[in-house]
Amino acid sequence: MVAIWTLMTLAIIAITQKGVQLGARLKAELDGADLFVPAKHAGEGGAGAVVFAVELKDLVRQLWPDCRGFVFIMATGIVVRILAPHLRGKEIDPAVVVMDEAGAFSVSLLSGHLGGANELARELAAISGGQAVITTATDVNGLPAWDEVARREGLRTEPVKNIRRLNTLLLQGERIVLVDRSRRIAPYFASVPGVLPVANFAAAGQMGAAGQVFVTHRYVPNLETQDDLLVLRPKDLVVGIGCNRGTPAAEIEEAVEEELRKAFLSPSSIACLATIDAKADEEGLNFFAKSRDIPVEHHSAEALNAVSAPADPSPHALTAVGAKGVCEPAALLSAGSDTLLIKKKIRGNVTVAVAEKA
Repeated sequence: MVAIWTLMTLAIIAITQKGVQLGARLKAELDGADLFVPAKHAGEGGAGAVVFAVELKDLVRQLWPDCRGFVFIMATGIVVRILAPHLRGKEIDPAVVVMDEAGAFSVSLLSGHLGGANELARELAAISGGQAVITTATDVNGLPAWDEVARREGLRTEPVKNIRRLNTLLLQGERIVLVDRSRRIAPYFASVPGVLPVANFAAAGQMGAAGQVFVTHRYVPNLETQDDLLVLRPKDLVVGIGCNRGTPAAEIEEAVEEELRKAFLSPSSIACLATIDAKADEEGLNFFAKSRDIPVEHHSAEALNAVSAPADPSPHALTAVGAKGVCEPAALLSAGSDTLLIKKKIRGNVTVAVAEKA
């Protein structure tokens, strides 16, 4: 049975015979996992094992930028010394779990909440029959940490520096107001002392609480200067884009950011860009999407023409790409919605519309 906890890229690294055998068991149960073993133990790793001939520190250096999780089956001291030069921050560092070769203990070492190492440690322990070792304060006190819940629900945390304060307030039982109109995370905190759901930002500001947590795609002014506020961003905005051939990425970026700003929407909540399939090779659009790590969805002219959109049909778009419109119907299609938060806006060579995912 495949374990629940999965990563796009999970590296399991073992250096002893028993460790490699355990690694092979783990790999068989975890989606997206690769097992790395030294040549002398290649036989124990199975057909899918990746044999490495470089030093362990060099292997980690090569894998670090692309892996979102690591399982080291070896002594914790070795791992700490190897990882030290690579650590940058909890919002960036991958999940790291260390296990002994017998599988008795699964230690969440790095990025327990945001990276998911705590959950990974529990999954690994369930596979090996061992015990997960979790040391984060909220977990040992049986409380749902804000950043852990955010990761589970696919929410981005802003600003990361405020996580510690808001989790500390949880531990102290202080009053925290929660604005979560869609109830994405409210059920996690229904029985947590001190957490009080309120209807909106204005009500939250009147409560005089020690902390505030907002679940929203709305722009929040002066966020970086408020140490008692945590904003959790859902990825629920679809930005429909049309553009003339050869439009540079900088112009597309400026158009998107300006229209979001004017509508008080956060770029952090963009789930995807949507456009016509004739723009699949549009260099500026693709560069903008890649630079922001945002996927692009493409729709045929026929599909776009079947959507009822607010804007009048565009003769230019009909001549150029065979569609009556691009940005509005593309946004609505990808969002699975019939309502636009931003109707078609024209900025130079770019048209922008925004819909909220249903």
